[in-house]
This record gives sequence, C-alpha cells and structure tokens, in this order.
Amino acid sequence: MSGDVVPADVFKLAMRRLAAGVTIITTCHDGERCGLTATAVCSLSADPPQLLVCVNRSSQAHDIIKRGANLCVNLLARRHKALAARFAGQKKGVVGEERFRAGKWTTLKTTAPALDDALASFDCVVRETVESSTHTIFIGNVVEVRLRAEGHPLLYAGGSYAGLQVIADRRKRTAVTAVTRRPAKRRRAKRA
Repeated sequence: MSGDVVPADVFKLAMRRLAAGVTIITTCHDGERCGLTATAVCSLSADPPQLLVCVNRSSQAHDIIKRGANLCVNLLARRHKALAARFAGQKKGVVGEERFRAGKWTTLKTTAPALDDALASFDCVVRETVESSTHTIFIGNVVEVRLRAEGHPLLYAGGSYAGLQVIADRRKRTAVTAVTRRPAKRRRAKRA
C-alpha cells in the first residue's frame, strides 16, 4: 500500500549500515559563515557538473545556504575526524563562526569557506532547491574544484567515523560474533 511506511527507528537502523563519505558543507552570506557535517551528498550530473546536498531545515546553516545561494562541499580525510565532530555539533557550545576556529579555511570562487587540506572541495552556486519532509535538497552547479594530495577518506557507518579498513574489520568481527551466537538447529527424530 502506498500510504504505509516503515517506522523511523527501523529506517534509521537500516541506514546506519550504509557507509558514506563524510563532508563539511559550508556557506557564507553577508559575512556570516556557517557549516555542518553531512553524508547526504552525491554527484547529480557531470555535464553540467552538479552536486546534490540534503540539509535538515532545523540546521543553523540551512537558511544561510538558502539566502546566500552558495555552498562548498569539503570531502574529509580520516585525519579530520575531530573537525567532523565539531561541525556535527558534538562539541557543546561550538556553533556558527566558532566552528571555523579549527582547521585552515580559504575561499574559492564563491564566498563559501573551503577547507584548505580537504581531499577535495567543490565550490557551488545553488541553482535549485526541493523541499521534502524535514530536509531541503540543494542542487548546486560546481563552479570550482580544488584537489589535494591523495589521502584516505573519512567514512561514517554504524554510528561512528572510520576508514575503509576499520569498517571491514568491524564487519568481519560482527559476522563472526553473529555466527557464534546462533542457536543450534534442532534435528527432528526420524520416525519409524
């Protein structure tokens, strides 16, 4: 039936199994800088180059992105774990401009802050917005890209930050644990 949906807690639990690259989405409007940690980012088109970014409307950065019509998607490396936590609001009392006191920030074509040592930074002009439920989907035309030296991407899966090897090891341990905890199958006695 089209009206039925799974409970939100079940959906969230299932989505935790989807490993995703971690980004910091930044913006600036009238001199006010803001940013947030996000995993709901993907490439939309190569010609023209476009990214799709999903932002919760309750986020402090949401309205600033909407007013300023610019954003920068900064792809994080494993070394940025503390910075990701900072922009995710996991450091109490650190909001708005205060978040930018960690890391080295510059700008590219727009005024949106670009993390100097990000694996890549995609500077975008917002061309379209789509509101759906609690989030807004921002579609941005990529106007500049800055690439840095190779590095290992920071991922988010199972409710924590990790790299590829850590996630693989964790899954292996979980699978072994699951196998060792399965109840033994009962065999039926053969009837004569």
